[in-house]
Amino acid sequence: NKPARVWVSNEAPKAGDILRVRAQMEHVMETGLRNDPATGQPRPRHIVHHFEAKMAGKLIFVWDLGTSISQNPYIEFTFKARQSGDLTMLWKDDQGHTLTATKTITVS
Repeated sequence: NKPARVWVSNEAPKAGDILRVRAQMEHVMETGLRNDPATGQPRPRHIVHHFEAKMAGKLIFVWDLGTSISQNPYIEFTFKARQSGDLTMLWKDDQGHTLTATKTITVS
């Protein structure tokens, strides 16, 4: 697993500022609907199906992905800075793998 790429518009915002987060992880996102050209057999399904973001342990965003999402899923969301803490993002795929990324936000 390669680490996710995460960008936060401001890691030291003032209370009440709106932060924009951009995150992307590398994943094949195979739907299970295509055949492998070498064998003619269906490629097994392997997609990321769940993403969540927590700020200081509190859930702030959830995204349940579908099979139509392309390879290397990218997500962008905003939230209001209320307190300092770790912004933790979690991706889960249907084969039981997870990937996490964390950014520390310090609210002044």
